[in-house]
Amino acid sequence: MSENAGVFATLRATPTPVRYLLGGVLVNQLGAFVQTFILLYLTFRGDSVGIAGLCLAAYSVGSIFGTLAGGELTHRLGPRTTITLSMLASAPLVASIPLVAKTPVVLFLVVGLAGLVTQAYRPAAAVLLSDLMPEEHQVMAFSMMRIALNTGAALAPLIAAGLILVDWDLLFYVDGVTALLYGLLAYLLLPRVTAPEEQEEKSVVDSRAAYSRMARDSKYLAYLAAVFLGTIAYAQSVTALPLEIVADKYPTSLYSAVLTISSVVLITCELKITTYIVKIPAHVAVLAGHLVNSLGFALYALAVHSGTFVVLGAVFAVSGLMIAGPTMFAHPAKFPAAYKSRYIGTMQAVVGLASAIGPLFGVFAFTSLGGAFWIVIALVNGVAGLLAVYGVRQARERVAVGGAV
Repeated sequence: MSENAGVFATLRATPTPVRYLLGGVLVNQLGAFVQTFILLYLTFRGDSVGIAGLCLAAYSVGSIFGTLAGGELTHRLGPRTTITLSMLASAPLVASIPLVAKTPVVLFLVVGLAGLVTQAYRPAAAVLLSDLMPEEHQVMAFSMMRIALNTGAALAPLIAAGLILVDWDLLFYVDGVTALLYGLLAYLLLPRVTAPEEQEEKSVVDSRAAYSRMARDSKYLAYLAAVFLGTIAYAQSVTALPLEIVADKYPTSLYSAVLTISSVVLITCELKITTYIVKIPAHVAVLAGHLVNSLGFALYALAVHSGTFVVLGAVFAVSGLMIAGPTMFAHPAKFPAAYKSRYIGTMQAVVGLASAIGPLFGVFAFTSLGGAFWIVIALVNGVAGLLAVYGVRQARERVAVGGAV
C-alpha cells in the first residue's frame, strides 16, 4: 500500500472515465447557486424572509429525498444513466426559477423538485468512482472527489459575484447550463461498468431486503449516527462561528479570512494528507480526525480573548476534516454491489438532513448555552468520533465474508 498510495501514483492509476467524472462534478459545482443564493435572491426581489426560508427548506427536503432516490435509481439504471437523467432534469428546473419566482406555490414546488433531481446524481457518482478506481486507491479517489466538490464550492461565489453585477437571474440560467453540460458529458463520456455477475447479484436483492439488512447492521447505523452528529458539529463553522465573531466584536473580514484559509488548506493539502491516512487503519484515521476537529471547536471557545483562536480553530477543524473525511466518505462504497448504491444514498441523505438541521440547532444552542456552546459542540463531535470508530472498524473483514454487511 505504501508504495502505491502517493498522489502521483493515484493520478497515474486514475482511468480516463474517472477524470471525466471528476471534471463533470467540478463543472456542475461551479454553477451550483440555488442552495447558496436562493435566500439572497428572493429577499433582493422583495420577498419576505419567511418565503425565502421556506424555499430553502423545500430545496433541503428535496435534496434529502433526492439522494435516497439517486441510490435506488443507480441500483436499477446504473450510474451513467442516473447522472444523465438527474442533470438533464435539473437544468430546466433551476433555469425556470426566475420565471416562477412571483408565484410562491409554484416556486416552492420547482425549488423542491430541483433539490430532488439535482442531488440524485451524488450516489451515482460515488458508485461509479468506486467501480472504476482500483481498490488500493479508493480512499484517495474519494478524496479527489471531495476536492472537486470543495474547489467548485470555493470558486462558485466568485463567479456568482460577477453574475450578480450583471443580473441576478443569470445565477439560475448559468446553473441550468452547467447542469445541462454535465448531463451531456455524462451521456457521451462516462461508461457503463456493471459486470454481468454484478447485475445478477443485484437483481436478487430488492429495495426492501437491502434497507432491512441496513436497519439490522448495527455498525452501519453507528456510522450513520457519526455522520449525522459530525455534520451538525461541522455546520457550526458556518452557522455559529459568524455569530461568535459578531458577539466578540471582531470585524466581519475575520470570518471571510477564516473561510478563505479553510478553503485553501483543504484544497491544497487533503490529497497529501490522504497519502498518509491510507497507511493506517480506518478506525484510527476517523478517531484522530474527529479529535482534531474537536480541538478546533474547543479553540473557538477562546475566541473572546483573541481573534487568533478563531484562525487556529478553523485550521484544526479543517485539518480534522481532511484526516477523517476521505475514509468516512469512502466507507459506504466498500459494500457489495447489491447494496452499495443504497448505502451511499442513505449516507448522503443523512448528510442532507444534518445540514438542514445543523443551522437551526446552532442558532438555538448558541443563544442558549453562551460560552459553553463550543465545548458542547466539541463533545458532540467527540461522540461522533467514537461512533465512527465502531462503525468503520473491521469493515473490510465484514464485507469479505460472504458479502455480509
